[in-house]
Amino acid sequence: MERIASTGAAGLVGRLLAAELGSDHDVRAIDRVWRTGSLRRRQDTRRVELAERLFDGATTVIDLAADARLDAPWQSVLRGNLPATIGAFDAARRAGARRVIFASSHHVTGLYESDEPYASICAGRYEGLDPAAIPKIGAADPVRPDSPYGVVKAAGEAAARYYAEEHGLSAICIRIGTVYQDDRPHSSRGFAKLLTHADLFSLVRACIAAPPEVGFGIVYGVSANKWRFWDLEEARRLVGWEPVDDAERFRD
Repeated sequence: MERIASTGAAGLVGRLLAAELGSDHDVRAIDRVWRTGSLRRRQDTRRVELAERLFDGATTVIDLAADARLDAPWQSVLRGNLPATIGAFDAARRAGARRVIFASSHHVTGLYESDEPYASICAGRYEGLDPAAIPKIGAADPVRPDSPYGVVKAAGEAAARYYAEEHGLSAICIRIGTVYQDDRPHSSRGFAKLLTHADLFSLVRACIAAPPEVGFGIVYGVSANKWRFWDLEEARRLVGWEPVDDAERFRD
């Protein structure tokens, strides 16, 4: 079984992926403070030497570790998120991993939502809008982070490119949409941004299985929602992924 190391494994996406991938991979779940019964073990990827040992034998590293609060202050993301991201890439390189799948975020381009037609779509104001005519935001569009969290995720994408081009470490960045515990949207914005559990699983599996020639790439992770405004062409081209779910099935 191929070994996969997953950081941030105690979070929602980390728990979902560990359960899904554990059926046919050897998944090593890693989190900054990991609880096993009454035991607490520190597994901090900011410490590169420790992370290298945790990644030993893994062919793929899935880096999910982050303080994901949109109101997280600069102090938190600069002392926590950024060092953890850089540490994960460097440790993966040193441990001989083949690929890092970096959990980026749609918040890297979140300020587009202040523009039309995206602002109306997120507010659920669809009158006069044609979903087929919505300009899609893709990886080639300029980043427009909406928070310190988004800024540091953009920096993580830059680090991914550096490690891919300078060190030959394959790096695929997924700008993850909104994943809900109960697998359904909770707001009008969610009808555009939903990434279902099934589509999350198929996307990550496609990234794991992508050929070695995929050295670096950025893809959006969003289901095939009627009102999505992110471009999926790069995901199709790079890893052959096509989502199947549509948030519209949850409309009342």
